[in-house]
Amino acid sequence: MEPIKPYKKDFDYSYALGAFPTMELLNKCPEEALCVYVHSSFTEAEMIQAKCRELSVPVLSGDKVIARVSDKENVFAVGVFRKYERKLQADKPHLMLVNPSNMGNLGTILRTCLAMGIHDIAIIRPGVDVFHPKAVRASMGALFSLRVQYFASYAEYAGAYLGGGSERQVFSFMLTGKKQLTVSECPKPELYTLIFGNEATGLPEEYAEYGESLLIPQSPEVDSLNLTIAVGIGTYLFSQR
Repeated sequence: MEPIKPYKKDFDYSYALGAFPTMELLNKCPEEALCVYVHSSFTEAEMIQAKCRELSVPVLSGDKVIARVSDKENVFAVGVFRKYERKLQADKPHLMLVNPSNMGNLGTILRTCLAMGIHDIAIIRPGVDVFHPKAVRASMGALFSLRVQYFASYAEYAGAYLGGGSERQVFSFMLTGKKQLTVSECPKPELYTLIFGNEATGLPEEYAEYGESLLIPQSPEVDSLNLTIAVGIGTYLFSQR
């Protein structure tokens, strides 16, 4: 492949910045790993190098490359990987993000979903690039254990996963939600989709008509919860069976 450059969305490859995300790439998505750059000052490089030898993934000296593609000073390894597509599994719980706009939030949400056992993430466009190195790094490599699929609209998602007699239940998290979500009153369906809106504007009002709308109760001293916190609360409650 050509010498790597600062990331652009139209690239067919991206980067896992940092030793831990790079190891997650090698362990969870080895077929997509193209090469790994290691910094000369990295004192714990042997584990990555051994894994690369096992997988026949090239390991390259990378001081200049790492400085070129990362704006962080503590990046000692960069895994270069081919972008890929994974469809959601129809028989698993889903999390839907409608027009997410912050790469750090997206990465944190991916990591949270993996921690709560949700492996399938639907993103309604327009939405931030899940393969942006900042999102990959914020996920701490959780991306490589998940299935993420983009959709042009909710209708496209519904056509793929809600038709044909599906027993999937849909829950939209909104400040105008009709039902308060509490520990004792949390629904417990086997198959569900949890929907969260944009960081700034939340969900459009029409989402109140898609399944059941939920409100996470909070004090009146703040206008809303941070998206990542709301996702953490919702996924935790729904994952406790």
